[in-house]
Amino acid sequence: MNISVKGEYALKAIFDLACQDVGQPVKIAAISKRQRIPQKFLESILAGLKQDGFVESRRGAEGGYMLARPAEAITVAQVLEFVEGPRASKTRGTRKGETPFTEMWRKVDQAVSSTLDHTTFAELARAWAERQSRYVPNWQI
Repeated sequence: MNISVKGEYALKAIFDLACQDVGQPVKIAAISKRQRIPQKFLESILAGLKQDGFVESRRGAEGGYMLARPAEAITVAQVLEFVEGPRASKTRGTRKGETPFTEMWRKVDQAVSSTLDHTTFAELARAWAERQSRYVPNWQI
């Protein structure tokens, strides 16, 4: 599966917002810095995500972006389909005609689709926080 840089950045932006406190707007500059996304590109991505109802924004000094719906209700597939367009088979098995590999590539496509369809940003945020907490150095003597 091929994902564009724009798609990858959109996933990172939604993930970053999923990791923040619910209802608290996050400034674009903060997301840009944490996720290493060029700020101008991020502004464009967030504007598109806002149009499709993934995020909402608040103006003002305390403003910023936040998820428009719970992280449990947003899947990786939904974001990728918005940014990349309708899913088409992106594996090597896209050639016309039957080959010895056709069925295998169909199964790969189904596995990838199933994973993307069932992975929410809430799950990703929980798993990431759990992995990060395991590696906190303990300086106690």
